[in-house]
Amino acid sequence: MLQSQEFAAAVVFSVRPFGPAVIAPDQDFGSFQWRRMISSAAEPAAKAPSVKQAEAVSKKEGGDQVAVSSYWGISRSKITREDGTEWPWNCFMPWDTYESNLSIDLSKHHVPKNFVDKFAYRTVKLMRIPTDIFFKRRYGCRAMMLETVAAVPGMVGGMLLHLRSLRKFQQSGGWIKALLEEAENERMHLMTMVELVKPKWYERLLVLTVQGVFFNAFFVIYILSPKLAHRIVGYLEEEAIHSYTEYLKDIDSGAIENVPAPAIAIDYWRLPKDSTLKDVITVIRADEAHHRDVNHFASDIHFQGKELREAPAPVGYH
Repeated sequence: MLQSQEFAAAVVFSVRPFGPAVIAPDQDFGSFQWRRMISSAAEPAAKAPSVKQAEAVSKKEGGDQVAVSSYWGISRSKITREDGTEWPWNCFMPWDTYESNLSIDLSKHHVPKNFVDKFAYRTVKLMRIPTDIFFKRRYGCRAMMLETVAAVPGMVGGMLLHLRSLRKFQQSGGWIKALLEEAENERMHLMTMVELVKPKWYERLLVLTVQGVFFNAFFVIYILSPKLAHRIVGYLEEEAIHSYTEYLKDIDSGAIENVPAPAIAIDYWRLPKDSTLKDVITVIRADEAHHRDVNHFASDIHFQGKELREAPAPVGYH
């Protein structure tokens, strides 16, 4: 009945919370288009193309992207690079990219000082044993596995801090954003490694198993002791720095081919167009060093008997 031309043409009503809205029949399909008009000083958004227009654009460009129709006027504005070419990625935007700070100290190590530190350190060392046995010097596959685990703590910590902020009506001091930034950064590491390493079926199965166990274990640890959780992540990042350093050694020795950098890595880290695998691993290692510092810092805050929100969060500190 809703697709009837006669019925659609007769329907006109107002939606008060959003301003006047008019429902009009689509000329081609007899369905509805919603137009929302809000009184505002800002410039109105560009009108979303109709289904027919979107399909025509897709066919005209000869691309393989699917044009998704929207009845709500929701469409992404055209985004371009600095050189004027169209931005090709939907998973991240130009304002999410950055140039990695390679001057960070890679040799820093938090010496275990108490029971919690020693427990975290030995737990991480114990976790490394099966990884060394399974992957040996296949550092591409090792990095892929590492990133599927490394992207979990930031999401868990950010989620729990978000819920705490809602429960207690408190600001987070920016730590929710900082931890979610870390999780997204680690996920981009994985998206880059997948372009370089094609995981086998048993490696994918291992990822599912490890992620399922690690997520639930870390979730419980963070609830019981955030200072232990952040210390574990700090030591995990120290191991990541070591692994990527060995990766670079194999690239320099010729054991691993120094192939061209994936396009996604060039855009995400704003690398030169002629960048190679070595450049990508170098910036990823720097990111891991930043994550090491952030999590050891967070753990130190808890050890001082304070909450994270009492210290400024290192937002944007990749």
